[in-house]
Amino acid sequence: MNIGIVVFDDAEELDFVGPWEVLTSSNQVFAWQKQPAPDSIFLVSENGQTVRCAKGMRVEADHSFATCPDLNIILVPGGQGTRREMKNPAMLDFVRRQSARCEWVTSVCTGSLVLTAAGPAQGKRATTHWGAIHELEAIDGVGEVVRDQRYVRDGNLVTSAGVSAGIDMALWLTGERFGKEHGALVQKSIQYAPEPPFEVAW
Repeated sequence: MNIGIVVFDDAEELDFVGPWEVLTSSNQVFAWQKQPAPDSIFLVSENGQTVRCAKGMRVEADHSFATCPDLNIILVPGGQGTRREMKNPAMLDFVRRQSARCEWVTSVCTGSLVLTAAGPAQGKRATTHWGAIHELEAIDGVGEVVRDQRYVRDGNLVTSAGVSAGIDMALWLTGERFGKEHGALVQKSIQYAPEPPFEVAW
């Protein structure tokens, strides 16, 4: 499958690097088992340009909106740049067109604002970063906004909460596609067993 991760200026780094690690590690697990890698995973930006992310990381896209092949899975990360991108006609058109033929439409953090503004998440259950819940609720056409869940599925739409929740979502999606045993192997391969040092009230 073609998996396109959309990047833009002021995208939150872990929002897309976390899922990138999961998805590419899934391919690696297949390779360890002497099986062909099933997915082609790449970054897409509006003009194929390098983007400067929220914390200063610069990443180079593999495709522009114009050169991007048809996607089977699309992922839109969050970050402060989503407030601009949810009003960017080029972004909204790209997300709308690609999502219409995707098997899975996904987002991390405030990427769900873009999916709602573009249309694919309208009228559906969705979530976002805890600090942006009211922004999502304010978008025309929004469906049920879910709080206090790491990720939410509604049909082929899967939205996740802030930043690190994208890793949970990508692992769930990997297990959904290839089975729980494979998903567990991917989780083990990236040694994902978080034990945060602090108790935090949300």
